Amino acid sequence: MLRLCQIASKEVRTVVGLMSGTSHDGVDAAIVRITGAGAAARVELAGLYRSPYPPTLRARVAQAFDGRTEDICRLNFELGEFFARAALKAISKAGMTPAGIDIIGSHGQTVYHIPPRKGKPGSTLQIGEGAVIASRTGILTVSDFRPADVAAGGQGAPLVPYADWVLFRKPGQVTAVHNIGGISNVTVVTERLNDVYGFDTGPGCSLLDEAIKILTSGKKTLDSNGKIAGSGVIIQDLLTELLSNPYFRQKPPKSTGRETFGRDLVENIIRRHKKANIQDILCTLTHLTAESVRLAYEKFVFPRHKVDRVILAGGGVRNNFLAELIGGLLPVPVGLTDSCGIPAEAREALAFAVLANETVAGNASNVPGATGANTPAVLGKISV
Repeated sequence: MLRLCQIASKEVRTVVGLMSGTSHDGVDAAIVRITGAGAAARVELAGLYRSPYPPTLRARVAQAFDGRTEDICRLNFELGEFFARAALKAISKAGMTPAGIDIIGSHGQTVYHIPPRKGKPGSTLQIGEGAVIASRTGILTVSDFRPADVAAGGQGAPLVPYADWVLFRKPGQVTAVHNIGGISNVTVVTERLNDVYGFDTGPGCSLLDEAIKILTSGKKTLDSNGKIAGSGVIIQDLLTELLSNPYFRQKPPKSTGRETFGRDLVENIIRRHKKANIQDILCTLTHLTAESVRLAYEKFVFPRHKVDRVILAGGGVRNNFLAELIGGLLPVPVGLTDSCGIPAEAREALAFAVLANETVAGNASNVPGATGANTPAVLGKISV
């Protein structure tokens, strides 16, 4: 624990934030310099590097979603090895050495997420063993962030609102930071941390990615720039049916995942719409994401706050068709986090660098207004 105390006492810390999203396609590593902590933290992005999973590992991560226990147990350590290599590669490409890094913050790979429902406790499982990362890199590692919030009665998601508040708050303004990953979520950033809240709005690219993999027999894994969806037309009865999902009417705090908006739903859609072409199915699913974002703001954001701006983050914002649809549906200025000096793809990895820094500082960094937790919680598990 001596190293932990030494790091905690440093004014400027260099942190690596690791993030692998629900699209299970690789690891983003953000090299971040952080001065101070909490509201006084100043954050500088020093580098962003992507380590795609090799095809065999990617397939095994996808397979793990069905809950095969032994495979998940083995995969936990294998992913720890991969995350460690990703961190070391990012450090090397930044022209640094492991000795110059104080902390690694690793979100891990989500394989299952169960929000609390009607008095039943929730559960969540992210793998990519932090102890392996610390052992291979020699760097203090903070991992497994979500269970502390779930243990405090929260959804365990979204966890990035604290980091969004550190990074994006502006005096006298309300900013909605909207992430489009596999799942879509929003953080409403106000001046006071106690007023910050957020929630998952529904599917991001999860349904799109699953649909294109199934409909192309695995030849394609995503609709680059939304070109295929943009050439299709909406299957109106299908869109209406999908938008009737009770999740969209459920009040925050709330979170969701591929258990609701994943492969099972896509297979059901394709089975019932055998005559529909790939363009129309992807067009409909893209509109579903955009319309669910609009509904979330109309029902749960705009009634509470006058939002000054929406800034988009996450890999899904590079789907131009989807980003343009969202921009056209919201009655406020919509831009990208790139305009704030943070590449859209870097936001989540950077956020977990910020959260790891807070953990080492001993600060609670969940936001009960976002997760519904009963109490603030220091997130993550430390491996040295």
